[in-house]
Amino acid sequence: MPAGVGVAEADLMKADTLRAALRGVRRVFLYAPVEGAHGFVEAARDADLERVVVMSSGSVLLPYAASNAIAQEHRAVEEALSASGLPWMPIRPLVLANNALNWADSIRSGGVVRLMHPESATAPVHERDVAGVAVAALHGAATEAMLTGPELVSQRKQVELIASAISRKLRIEEIDENQARERFGGSGDPATVEAILQFIRTAAAGGSPATDTAQRLLGRPPVSFAEWAGDHVADFAAAA
Repeated sequence: MPAGVGVAEADLMKADTLRAALRGVRRVFLYAPVEGAHGFVEAARDADLERVVVMSSGSVLLPYAASNAIAQEHRAVEEALSASGLPWMPIRPLVLANNALNWADSIRSGGVVRLMHPESATAPVHERDVAGVAVAALHGAATEAMLTGPELVSQRKQVELIASAISRKLRIEEIDENQARERFGGSGDPATVEAILQFIRTAAAGGSPATDTAQRLLGRPPVSFAEWAGDHVADFAAAA
């Protein structure tokens, strides 16, 4: 942290540590599992908070995702804050551009990306825009609308943009749903794996939107996926 920035250590599951960390704090950015959100609420009631900004997900706004495990987790966090009486506001990015970092190992090691439905298109949002919207929320903006990148980009096109950024030819191997289920199984949670597959299937059917939320809140065009790829060359470049 820069000089002059205070750092406090706390544990979301231990309310007493949170109470100490929140002493004198007026605004909070919170990203927590539902258990941690309840612990935060317990501690925050004793603080004098003007604003709590919660990192949620645009999936809570998608009717088809009502039973999706990822959407349910974020919805539960929002419900905990709604019931708390605290002054809070969510930010709701739908697809993070950083999800493409899941391809980094296979790109570095073999120049290959294994994809289910390569033509499925989403509007990935750069972490810089997520941060910008979070700051806007901390300063009082209404940020509950779904947050996306500027345009729909297929998975295939995303790989092409990464290839261009790192000046390397990359190969796509299409995999079926069972192979994708095995690939994502590292999360250890079958419900989360099924949620990811549902998002990909829906995107393949044209059901993943792009919004103007970033443009409206930041007063500038949101960052493109091509620029995101350029910002992350080091993550994808093969070791020398």
